[in-house]
Amino acid sequence: MSYSVAVRALSEFVARHGDLDLRFTPSPSSLEGIEGHARVVERRAEEYQAELVLSGEYQDLVVRGRADGFDSQRRRLEEIKTHRGALDRQPVNHRALHWAQVKLYGWLACEHFGFEEIELALIYFDIERDRETPLVQRFSRDELSRFFEQCCEQFLGWARQESAHRQQRDDALRRLAFPKSSFRPGQRDLAESVYKAARLSRPLLLQAPTGIGKTLGTLFPMLKAVADGDIDRLFFLTARTTGRQLALEGVREMNRGTATPLRTLELIARDKACEHPDLACHGESCPLAQGFYDRLPEARRWAVEAVARDGILLDRQHLRDIALTFSLCPYYFGQEMARWSDVVVGDYNHYFGLGGMLFVLAQQQRWKPGVLLDEAHNLVERGRSMFSAELSERSVKALAGSVPRGLGNGFKRLACTFSQQREQLDEEQQRGQMAGVMEQLPTALASEVKRVAGRIGEYLAEHPEQPLEGPLMRFYFDALRFEKLLERYDPRYFQWEFERSFGRYAQLTLRLRNVIPGPWLSPRFTASAAVTLFSATLAPGEYFRTLLGLPEQTLWRDIASPFDARQLDVHVISHISTRYHDRAQSVGPLAALIAAQVTKQQGNYLAFFSSFDYMERVTEQLARLAPDIPLWKQQRHMDEEERGKFIERFREGGHGVGFAVLGGVFAEGIDLVGGRLIGAFIATLGLPQFNPFNQALRRRFATLYGSAAGYRYAYLYPGLTKVVQAAGRVIRSEQDQGQIWLIDDRFTGREVQALLPRWWDISR
Repeated sequence: MSYSVAVRALSEFVARHGDLDLRFTPSPSSLEGIEGHARVVERRAEEYQAELVLSGEYQDLVVRGRADGFDSQRRRLEEIKTHRGALDRQPVNHRALHWAQVKLYGWLACEHFGFEEIELALIYFDIERDRETPLVQRFSRDELSRFFEQCCEQFLGWARQESAHRQQRDDALRRLAFPKSSFRPGQRDLAESVYKAARLSRPLLLQAPTGIGKTLGTLFPMLKAVADGDIDRLFFLTARTTGRQLALEGVREMNRGTATPLRTLELIARDKACEHPDLACHGESCPLAQGFYDRLPEARRWAVEAVARDGILLDRQHLRDIALTFSLCPYYFGQEMARWSDVVVGDYNHYFGLGGMLFVLAQQQRWKPGVLLDEAHNLVERGRSMFSAELSERSVKALAGSVPRGLGNGFKRLACTFSQQREQLDEEQQRGQMAGVMEQLPTALASEVKRVAGRIGEYLAEHPEQPLEGPLMRFYFDALRFEKLLERYDPRYFQWEFERSFGRYAQLTLRLRNVIPGPWLSPRFTASAAVTLFSATLAPGEYFRTLLGLPEQTLWRDIASPFDARQLDVHVISHISTRYHDRAQSVGPLAALIAAQVTKQQGNYLAFFSSFDYMERVTEQLARLAPDIPLWKQQRHMDEEERGKFIERFREGGHGVGFAVLGGVFAEGIDLVGGRLIGAFIATLGLPQFNPFNQALRRRFATLYGSAAGYRYAYLYPGLTKVVQAAGRVIRSEQDQGQIWLIDDRFTGREVQALLPRWWDISR
């Protein structure tokens, strides 16, 4: 059985040595890299061949790739690398990696053209100075042949092990039985839908009720499709930590039924994985970066053997233990292990974000991933945040007097440009307006941000000891994000927003906000061999398909609920209005309603509100009205331990009310089965605020998708999604009984009720 590897992956496997070193940064953006390559190619002769496809074999290993360019007149093969900053500061191991890559291409070219020798060139192109630095060497066919064979020999042992593992894994997955004694009602239908869509290579929007077992019901069929189809690995992506834990537990259950455990990796954010956040990422600063690539092969071997021998998952704790055993950075060790994992469990951002590591790897390695998106209704808002950026005049002014020498003038010019922009807004709009939407691209300010970002980048290249924390670095990353999004700017899908403060110190905050993420999410869906987006709230399907950029052939399934209407009493309280202008009058009646029900039927309840302020006012009133009822509240900023304590209050046989904000961490993704939760009060439709930003969004949707879509896309659909998610906390199994109170007269509307779950009986 042959094994295929890309030139880049082969060179990275055999030629990376020494320290992990991120000093030669920032690298150009992907768009800048493409433009840089194009500028170099434009300068070449007409017969110059760009993107030359090459491949070759060594024993049972196939090596393939695309060389950047070939000059047939000079018999010169070129590899183009764009960069910023002084080239002489490039780490030695980076240069060695680049030479390994071009030498592999050189051998493939000799084989392709029948050459006995060839000229190889590394072309370093400085995008700031528009200058090429060529490094040229001539090699004989024999020299390159020996190098090629040495590289292949080093890789072949691992490749054969990988090939054997894949064969054993797929055989095991074909025999894999569902890990439970039986499917839950509706779960088999769900699993069959996922499997059929994967085999058809068609994206699937899958709506299924809470409590049906969606995690296991999607993991199992997608893994069966891995064994039977063109999918080579699985990415399970979530919006919350709880989703990751459920996915990892699902894999553990399936591993118990197979002799070949799945290599399963948990990816977490850098700030949660970094052992030394105060140190820069290079060997002269961080001990876990020193000699990273020298110790990586043994740690990698140890990790895969531990999975095969002990059936462990490479979750956060196991990954950290192995990394520290070999004195490696856990965060970057996790990124390396992503190359050799069958299942990767991570955040949406790992695949869909601006620099989504999994997507970049999939493109480089030509993977064919299957993708599962948990609680996929969150991807609309998360997608917007991934492609949005914000800069504040306050942060610029704060840095102007404290940045290192050489950067101060740039920050002063930027602060001045902010002031000019603010004055222009004062002239265009009424001074009393605190926030709004700008119709024009602020070109002067955008240019100044780009100039400052470039200067900071040069400074960092010259001062590698600069740690990744602190105000300067935070501003720098924000500015780079701002710059990258400007490259993608399209007035149909972005809006410019501003917020101003007045008084002694006038300030301006400028936000480039993405409102329709579809055009930037779409390539990620297209690159997937199979993708299923699942949630209890994906209706209407056209809304999610449109905003997420899913293709026309996307399937949509609504799985019937296994729950009976008799399990859930749904009360619509139409005499209380929760509209903003009615909230003051609603506080007393709301507290009285909650007090009467909790006194009548003791147990644990959740009460959801549209804001922390509204929640606080009702909580205070209830405490005065019924001081004997235990109350606990969501706080504005809660860490994982505090959130855990909030959930622990919902004990079997307990009594009291937990107060939370609709759309927050307690409105979805928590599982309170049986007597842990018997009811929920939802005192809001969940509609986004009526403000200049959302009103502009409404107009945008009306223009693009029709007048009726304006209100629905901007307000109604996002609001009712949050309501149904919160209500879904009450019934989690076929044995549960509970009640919900939908508090507002608008819940009686036909269009609103059409968006509520079909199995609810609101007429009773």
